Amino acid sequence: MRVVCPHCFSVNNVPKKDSYKKANCGKCKNSLLDTKPIELNDTNFDDVVVNSELPVVVDFWAPWCGPCQMMAPNFERSATKFPLKALYAKVNTEDAQMLGARFAIRSIPTLIVFQNGKEVHRVSGALDEASLSNMVQNFTF
Repeated sequence: MRVVCPHCFSVNNVPKKDSYKKANCGKCKNSLLDTKPIELNDTNFDDVVVNSELPVVVDFWAPWCGPCQMMAPNFERSATKFPLKALYAKVNTEDAQMLGARFAIRSIPTLIVFQNGKEVHRVSGALDEASLSNMVQNFTF
């Protein structure tokens, strides 16, 4: 399966397994098991979403948004449950206004799940960790 490195954004081919003890990027050698959400912007968004065979869970947020700040730790904790099962990413809609317009983001936080480059699920409003993880589980293999 194609996996985008969360460090250098290179595309890696990784065999599908139920779990992984080790998986490193062929280019930068950093771990592909890193679950820290990556920052996406107008420049790298399409490359990551289109090139990842993993579901990409994108949090559209803004720094001034209270519910966004409240949900951020839940988003990070949920990401730790899906190494090489889902890729978590964040889009700051203040910095990437074109992406906010492109995906018709009307309220934040808005979470969109992409599979094979296409939007497959959307939810607006802050979610707790369990609800977020349950939602993502529906899209992992």
